[in-house]
Amino acid sequence: MGEKQNQPFQLSFNASLKVDFQGSRVTSDGGLILVRELDERLGLSELVQQHLTDPRGKNTQLPLADLLRQSVYSRLAGYEDVNDAERLAQGPAFRLIGSEKIWERGAALTSRRQSFETEVLAQEENVAGLEAINRDLIAKAESVDSPQRVVLDMDSTEIPVYGQQENSAYNGHFESTCYHPLLLFNREGDCLAAKLRPGNVHSAEGWEELLLPEIERQHQNGKEMAFRGDAAFAKPEIYQALEERGVKYAIRLPANENLERSIEELLTRPGGQPSQKPVVRYKGFLYRAASWSKARRVVAKLEFHAGELFPGVGFIVTKLELPSRAVVRFYNKRGTAEQWIKEGKLAVSWTRLSCHRFRGNEVRLWLSVIAYNLGNLWRRLALPKMIGNWSLTSLQQRLVKTGGRLVKHARYYWLLLAEGHLTRRLSTAIVRRIDLLPLPAG
Repeated sequence: MGEKQNQPFQLSFNASLKVDFQGSRVTSDGGLILVRELDERLGLSELVQQHLTDPRGKNTQLPLADLLRQSVYSRLAGYEDVNDAERLAQGPAFRLIGSEKIWERGAALTSRRQSFETEVLAQEENVAGLEAINRDLIAKAESVDSPQRVVLDMDSTEIPVYGQQENSAYNGHFESTCYHPLLLFNREGDCLAAKLRPGNVHSAEGWEELLLPEIERQHQNGKEMAFRGDAAFAKPEIYQALEERGVKYAIRLPANENLERSIEELLTRPGGQPSQKPVVRYKGFLYRAASWSKARRVVAKLEFHAGELFPGVGFIVTKLELPSRAVVRFYNKRGTAEQWIKEGKLAVSWTRLSCHRFRGNEVRLWLSVIAYNLGNLWRRLALPKMIGNWSLTSLQQRLVKTGGRLVKHARYYWLLLAEGHLTRRLSTAIVRRIDLLPLPAG
């Protein structure tokens, strides 16, 4: 009876078609092996060994590096949490990205993944270790491709929760019960630092924990720096900290009567025939708020639109030595940080923080951040220019989600990939670009 159940079956609409299931020999995530080639080149295994502590003792079946890769790569492939671990454990992609120990045995099942993320990684030194792994992984890429001038973008976001998660709280701005993490990016889209916070904190709370160490790190590398932030970061202590460290900045200011009084002469609508195109005016001036220790340069932008009675007005406080229009243009590029946050939410499930304990959710946020950065480094270091601007979601759906069949011979494993978006030519180009990257130190 069992043998009959395992036989291929036929469908009535096509007598020439036979259907069979090959179980663990087939994968839908074949593109992950190219990301695995990149992480080998960047030395992820060495970073795990350097920064994570294993409290399980010596008698362990799965090394920390295998468990971490399974957690990170499952997010990069679009699997939100540990719910899919049972099915993925025997999949060729998740077996082959690990060490030789799991090629035949299989990757971690749900219970082991769960204990790894919520117990092993939740230890204080390992949470700090995840942060260090993330930053050192980016540092490897910076040694290959880093401009002389570094632009830092800081922003917060909402992660809604739907249970009784520790430290979740109602946020009136977002009108939801949530966590409210703070994130720091460079202009290449790498997430340099992250901090999970309770849902009801101010958008800028904890800025110094993320921003000041990064400024110090970039100073040691001899980099020039500029900082962008929205009106939540319009704080005198932030201006002063940046000025003391020689960091240029452009930060949006909330409008008030004193600022508007400084641009009164520009508030009059232009005379003559109304223009169908927006009429834009700029003005730079010195301004000192009551809470400031000194006057600072402020740039105003006014935009008149056809059919609207009043212009749109925005103010930016800045230390940039640029014309007013260029200051506004530089500030507006911070919108890309919002796009990167959106990518993190859609592609690697930053919003999937379903643990009860706050520390467990910190771990899961860091795993998603590492997955995001690994995908972003793949995009900017290894992909040809013709697809280098694809979103992480597109990379996930078109390249990572490549079907394949695993065949084992006496001496080799063959992973036979379907040729769709990920073609032989594209795969070869990616591998060649990875081969050109310098080997990790040591």
